[in-house]
Amino acid sequence: MDGPTHNLQLLDPASPEALLPDASLWPWLTAAAAVIAVLGLLTILVARRKPPPAASPRAMRNAAFAVADRALAATPTGDARDAALQASLIVRHYLAAAAGDPALYQTHEEFVAHHDALQAVTAATRAAAQAGFSRLAALKYAPDVPAAAPAEVLAEARELLETLHHGFTA
Repeated sequence: MDGPTHNLQLLDPASPEALLPDASLWPWLTAAAAVIAVLGLLTILVARRKPPPAASPRAMRNAAFAVADRALAATPTGDARDAALQASLIVRHYLAAAAGDPALYQTHEEFVAHHDALQAVTAATRAAAQAGFSRLAALKYAPDVPAAAPAEVLAEARELLETLHHGFTA
Protein backbone atom coordinates (compact mmCIF):
# COMPACT_ATOMS: atom_id res chain seq x y z
CA MET A 1 0.00 0.00 0.00
CA ASP A 2 2.17 2.63 -1.18
CA GLY A 3 -0.62 5.06 -1.99
CA PRO A 4 -0.97 8.53 -0.63
CA THR A 5 -1.37 8.82 3.06
CA HIS A 6 -3.96 11.11 4.51
CA ASN A 7 -3.19 13.26 7.42
CA LEU A 8 -6.00 12.79 9.89
CA GLN A 9 -4.77 15.29 12.36
CA LEU A 10 -7.40 17.71 13.74
CA LEU A 11 -6.77 21.39 13.13
CA ASP A 12 -7.59 24.17 15.52
CA PRO A 13 -10.94 25.81 14.71
CA ALA A 14 -10.89 29.24 13.06
CA SER A 15 -11.70 32.15 15.28
CA PRO A 16 -15.27 33.52 14.85
CA GLU A 17 -13.96 37.08 14.46
CA ALA A 18 -12.07 36.01 11.38
CA LEU A 19 -15.31 34.85 9.74
CA LEU A 20 -17.12 38.19 10.21
CA PRO A 21 -16.69 40.92 7.60
CA ASP A 22 -15.17 44.16 8.69
CA ALA A 23 -17.89 46.09 10.53
CA SER A 24 -18.11 49.76 9.69
CA LEU A 25 -20.52 52.40 10.92
CA TRP A 26 -20.74 54.19 7.57
CA PRO A 27 -23.58 52.07 6.10
CA TRP A 28 -25.62 52.55 9.29
CA LEU A 29 -24.97 56.26 9.38
CA THR A 30 -25.88 56.62 5.69
CA ALA A 31 -29.15 54.70 6.17
CA ALA A 32 -30.05 56.80 9.24
CA ALA A 33 -29.33 60.03 7.35
CA ALA A 34 -31.49 58.88 4.42
CA VAL A 35 -34.40 58.04 6.74
CA ILE A 36 -34.11 61.41 8.48
CA ALA A 37 -34.01 63.21 5.12
CA VAL A 38 -37.13 61.40 3.87
CA LEU A 39 -39.01 62.11 7.11
CA GLY A 40 -37.98 65.77 6.96
CA LEU A 41 -39.12 66.05 3.35
CA LEU A 42 -42.48 64.45 4.18
CA THR A 43 -42.93 66.81 7.13
CA ILE A 44 -42.26 69.83 4.93
CA LEU A 45 -44.66 68.60 2.23
CA VAL A 46 -47.45 67.97 4.73
CA ALA A 47 -46.91 71.35 6.39
CA ARG A 48 -47.03 73.19 3.04
CA ARG A 49 -50.09 71.38 1.74
CA LYS A 50 -53.06 73.69 1.92
CA PRO A 51 -56.55 72.33 2.37
CA PRO A 52 -58.65 72.74 -0.74
CA PRO A 53 -60.69 75.91 -0.58
CA ALA A 54 -64.23 75.26 0.54
CA ALA A 55 -66.79 76.10 -2.09
CA SER A 56 -68.94 79.03 -1.14
CA PRO A 57 -72.62 78.34 -0.51
CA ARG A 58 -73.52 80.66 -3.38
CA ALA A 59 -71.28 78.72 -5.80
CA MET A 60 -72.80 75.44 -4.64
CA ARG A 61 -76.32 76.82 -5.15
CA ASN A 62 -75.42 78.14 -8.60
CA ALA A 63 -73.98 74.78 -9.63
CA ALA A 64 -77.05 72.94 -8.29
CA PHE A 65 -79.33 75.41 -10.08
CA ALA A 66 -77.53 74.87 -13.40
CA VAL A 67 -77.88 71.09 -13.05
CA ALA A 68 -81.57 71.36 -12.12
CA ASP A 69 -82.27 73.82 -14.92
CA ARG A 70 -80.71 71.50 -17.52
CA ALA A 71 -82.60 68.53 -16.08
CA LEU A 72 -85.92 70.37 -16.28
CA ALA A 73 -85.20 71.41 -19.86
CA ALA A 74 -84.38 67.80 -20.77
CA THR A 75 -87.46 66.30 -19.08
CA PRO A 76 -89.63 64.52 -21.63
CA THR A 77 -93.19 65.77 -21.86
CA GLY A 78 -95.19 62.56 -21.62
CA ASP A 79 -98.20 63.24 -19.44
CA ALA A 80 -98.78 65.62 -16.55
CA ARG A 81 -98.20 62.96 -13.88
CA ASP A 82 -94.80 61.97 -15.27
CA ALA A 83 -93.83 65.62 -15.70
CA ALA A 84 -94.84 66.38 -12.09
CA LEU A 85 -92.95 63.35 -10.81
CA GLN A 86 -89.76 64.29 -12.66
CA ALA A 87 -90.06 67.98 -11.79
CA SER A 88 -90.59 67.24 -8.10
CA LEU A 89 -87.55 64.99 -8.03
CA ILE A 90 -85.40 67.58 -9.82
CA VAL A 91 -86.41 70.41 -7.46
CA ARG A 92 -85.89 68.16 -4.43
CA HIS A 93 -82.39 67.29 -5.70
CA TYR A 94 -81.75 71.02 -5.99
CA LEU A 95 -82.86 71.61 -2.40
CA ALA A 96 -80.75 68.74 -1.11
CA ALA A 97 -77.67 70.14 -2.86
CA ALA A 98 -78.24 73.88 -2.42
CA ALA A 99 -79.68 74.09 1.07
CA GLY A 100 -78.59 70.83 2.61
CA ASP A 101 -82.26 70.17 3.25
CA PRO A 102 -83.46 66.56 3.43
CA ALA A 103 -86.45 67.36 1.18
CA LEU A 104 -85.22 64.74 -1.26
CA TYR A 105 -85.72 62.01 1.32
CA GLN A 106 -89.02 63.17 2.81
CA THR A 107 -92.56 62.51 1.77
CA HIS A 108 -94.71 65.48 0.83
CA GLU A 109 -96.49 65.37 4.19
CA GLU A 110 -93.19 65.29 6.08
CA PHE A 111 -91.87 68.23 4.08
CA VAL A 112 -94.99 70.34 4.68
CA ALA A 113 -95.08 69.42 8.39
CA HIS A 114 -91.37 70.20 8.78
CA HIS A 115 -91.77 73.77 10.05
CA ASP A 116 -88.09 74.53 10.31
CA ALA A 117 -87.39 73.30 6.80
CA LEU A 118 -85.57 75.67 4.50
CA GLN A 119 -84.30 78.02 7.19
CA ALA A 120 -81.89 79.57 4.66
CA VAL A 121 -84.69 81.06 2.54
CA THR A 122 -87.13 83.88 3.16
CA ALA A 123 -90.59 83.24 4.57
CA ALA A 124 -92.21 84.09 1.23
CA THR A 125 -89.96 81.60 -0.53
CA ARG A 126 -90.80 78.95 2.07
CA ALA A 127 -94.52 79.54 1.46
CA ALA A 128 -94.00 79.38 -2.31
CA ALA A 129 -92.09 76.11 -1.90
CA GLN A 130 -94.90 74.56 0.12
CA ALA A 131 -97.49 75.71 -2.42
CA GLY A 132 -95.38 74.52 -5.35
CA PHE A 133 -94.70 71.11 -3.84
CA SER A 134 -98.40 70.78 -2.93
CA ARG A 135 -99.33 71.44 -6.56
CA LEU A 136 -96.79 68.86 -7.78
CA ALA A 137 -98.02 66.34 -5.19
CA ALA A 138 -101.64 66.86 -6.29
CA LEU A 139 -100.60 66.07 -9.87
CA LYS A 140 -98.41 63.11 -8.89
CA TYR A 141 -100.91 61.42 -6.62
CA ALA A 142 -104.17 62.17 -8.46
CA PRO A 143 -106.29 59.04 -8.95
CA ASP A 144 -106.50 59.71 -12.70
CA VAL A 145 -103.92 61.23 -14.97
CA PRO A 146 -104.42 65.01 -14.70
CA ALA A 147 -105.52 66.90 -17.77
CA ALA A 148 -102.90 69.60 -17.26
CA ALA A 149 -100.38 70.13 -20.04
CA PRO A 150 -96.95 68.64 -19.19
CA ALA A 151 -95.21 71.76 -20.52
CA GLU A 152 -97.30 73.85 -18.11
CA VAL A 153 -96.29 71.60 -15.19
CA LEU A 154 -92.63 71.91 -16.14
CA ALA A 155 -92.99 75.70 -16.46
CA GLU A 156 -94.46 75.84 -12.93
CA ALA A 157 -91.59 73.70 -11.66
CA ARG A 158 -89.10 76.01 -13.37
CA GLU A 159 -90.74 78.99 -11.70
CA LEU A 160 -90.55 77.20 -8.32
CA LEU A 161 -86.89 76.42 -8.93
CA GLU A 162 -86.12 80.07 -9.73
CA THR A 163 -88.10 81.24 -6.67
CA LEU A 164 -86.13 78.89 -4.45
CA HIS A 165 -82.82 79.85 -6.03
CA HIS A 166 -83.39 83.59 -5.61
CA GLY A 167 -85.00 83.26 -2.18
CA PHE A 168 -81.88 82.40 -0.19
CA THR A 169 -81.06 84.97 2.48
CA ALA A 170 -77.29 84.53 2.41
